[in-house]
Amino acid sequence: MMRIAATYENGEIFQHFGRTEQFKLYDIEDGRVVASELVDTNGSGHGALAGFLKDRNVDALICGGIGGGAQAAMNAAGIAIYGGVSGNPDEAVRRLLAGTLAYDPNVVCSHHGHHEGDCGHHEGGCGANGCHG
Repeated sequence: MMRIAATYENGEIFQHFGRTEQFKLYDIEDGRVVASELVDTNGSGHGALAGFLKDRNVDALICGGIGGGAQAAMNAAGIAIYGGVSGNPDEAVRRLLAGTLAYDPNVVCSHHGHHEGDCGHHEGGCGANGCHG
């Protein structure tokens, strides 16, 4: 069995990994979704989210923007990252399983520390405003 997590808010992929308050988890068997559930992060943020996902046996993450520190924590936890994705998480998981998910392997939310805004506040998500390197 494989488990995929997607950052989640209001039925969409949330665009700032470190501030996500919910993940949608998908259990995959034989290339298809057999179960899914929403889980709250209970206030965990940024690097702590890697441990949160690892504790739930997550193998892959679908998200919008994600900073370098969180990427390093995810890599250390052995969780594959599919960043720079927006839209419906169910559809993104279907596309990942079909091998057709468009994602950015070099995704970076590069404006961390530059201002108080976060990726989720950009109209159209992080990718529409050049956050991804």
